[in-house]
Formats: sequence, structure tokens, C-alpha cells
Amino acid sequence: MKVKTANRTMRKDSLTEAADIEHANWSEALAAALDWWRDAGVDGTFVDDPQDWLAQIHRPSDPQPPAPMKPLRELVAERDSPPAPVVIDRSGWPQSLEAFAPWWLAEGPLAPAGLARLAPIGAANAKLMILVPMPAPDDGEALLSGRAGRLLYAMLDAMGIARTETYLASALPAHVPMPDWAALRATGLGDVLLHHIALAAPQKLLILGATGVSALLGHDPTNLAHGLRAINQESSQIVAMSAWDLDAMLARPALKAGFWGRWLNWTGTESK
Repeated sequence: MKVKTANRTMRKDSLTEAADIEHANWSEALAAALDWWRDAGVDGTFVDDPQDWLAQIHRPSDPQPPAPMKPLRELVAERDSPPAPVVIDRSGWPQSLEAFAPWWLAEGPLAPAGLARLAPIGAANAKLMILVPMPAPDDGEALLSGRAGRLLYAMLDAMGIARTETYLASALPAHVPMPDWAALRATGLGDVLLHHIALAAPQKLLILGATGVSALLGHDPTNLAHGLRAINQESSQIVAMSAWDLDAMLARPALKAGFWGRWLNWTGTESK
């Protein structure tokens, strides 16, 4: 009797051990299969039945119909029409040279956002106001502090004019690559320039960069270099001389000789 009981117990233990082994093998196989698919990049549950992916997206109960498309003619006109210029508000213009520089650096429509602006240098009633179209790309923290400025200061030394006797200014507060001078004039920048000159009230005006300044003032660019003799102000005229810009003189040294001859003629005529 004891033998039969022992045999039954041994058979039961063997079956339990076999079941445990089979369960362990199945778990390992399942884990290995999942690891294989995971290594293959499959980490989600996939089904063959089609699913509505948009069902969970909130949809308004009363959707608005789409706006009707504009006629092609209107779309083409909008594409080809330039944006209306932002006209500079004349009521906010400074009325003294001391107030001009802070306004020049802060007034939004004067230059595109994000461009570094440089203030004019000098005091009112200077012996000579030197006007350039805009700051040079290599100007640092001051106007005409780059390569073009070094040429200008060498020219002033040859002219016998101290830097403290000059007022340095630009028609634009920042360097604008390939500016559209006609569009800038439409914003009122030409009038701002004339107002700037009136506040500075120099004895003489030297314009280095005649073409851009001429277009800003509304003159014929091809005639400015030989035709602009004075800037008309309310109370008087400021005698002016215009010439090539400093970058052009650096690129073509022959222009410096031509400028020097005109400068001597201009100053010699004025001294008589």
C-alpha cells in the first residue's frame, strides 16, 4: 500500500515538473518572439481591421463652410502689387539736433527691423556736413568707422579740415542691401533727410554717394553729380557738392583724382 502511494506521488510530481518546464519554455518563447519584433521596430499592436483615425479628433457641431476662393485676377493683382509704404509720421519729428539722434535710432519706419542703426556724429553749424547714403557693412559701433571712413579721414587731413569741424550723417540709419530708393522716398525719408540737414545747419554740404541721395530727394540721378549746387532751406541755402561714394573711390582710384580737382575748384570758387 505504501508502494502504490509513493508511486502515485512520484507520478504527480513528475507531471507537475513537466508542466512547469512546459510553462517556462512557453514564456521564454513568447518573450523571445516579442524581443524579435521589438528589435525589428514593431512596438505597437497591429490589426487588420480598418480604423477611423479621425474619430477621436474634436469636430465642431456646426462646421463653417470654406471661404470662397478669390478670382484669379484678384490673386494675381495682390501678388504683383507692392505693399503700401509706411509713411513716417511728421508730427513726431524732433525739432532739435540733440533730439534727432535718439529718434533716428528708435523710429520704426526709418529702417527695417533687426538692422543695426548708427547715429550721426558731430554738432550743429559745422564747417562741413558730410552725407553718405547709409552706413557701410564694415562700420562697427560708429558711422564711417570702417574702410570707407579711413579714406574719408585721410581726405579731411588733405583738405585741412579737423574732424571736430565736421558733421557726419547718413541718409538711412542702417545698411540696407540693394535699397529701393524710390520706395524709401515714398515713406517720407527724403523729407526726413531735408529736415535733418536743416537741424544740422552746416556751412557747406558734401554728398558722397550722389545717386542714392538724389533718388531719395526725387532728383534725376544722372544729373545730380553736376547739377546739385545747393540745398534749399526755409531761411537760406546750403551750398552743396556731390560726388561718387567712398566705396567707388576705393575701387577706382582715378575717381579720387577727379574728386580732388572738383573739390579745389569748389572751395576756390567759394573763397573768392
